[in-house]
Amino acid sequence: MKKLTFGLALLLLTVGATASTNNKGLAERIAPVGQIYIAGQQTAAVEQASGPRSGEQVYNGACIACHGTGALNAPKPGEESWKPRIAQGFDVMLKHSIEGFNNMPAMGTCGTCSEDDIAAAIRFMTEGV
Repeated sequence: MKKLTFGLALLLLTVGATASTNNKGLAERIAPVGQIYIAGQQTAAVEQASGPRSGEQVYNGACIACHGTGALNAPKPGEESWKPRIAQGFDVMLKHSIEGFNNMPAMGTCGTCSEDDIAAAIRFMTEGV
């Protein structure tokens, strides 16, 4: 009888440990991959995370999807195709980037970018043209 009780206890401990491990793995697999914030309802953590970023940081985080590939005729950084845009003036480029223009979506779809961030990204992409 002692062997049966010991065996049953050992089996229950093994099953319990496995279930605990499986629950941890399950929790990791179903954990959220991101969060959505609505303007005006941002938490302090979001406000702390945002702030001045370099043009290169903004480009790599938001602009690269189109400007890195040339999608929808987006000029790539440093390319000659920036020249007609530069000729219109920086303020026009900034306005188009903030409000959206032709294929360029408003704020370049960067929900966490400030207008200063967008300006820094433009300066980064037009550097050397």
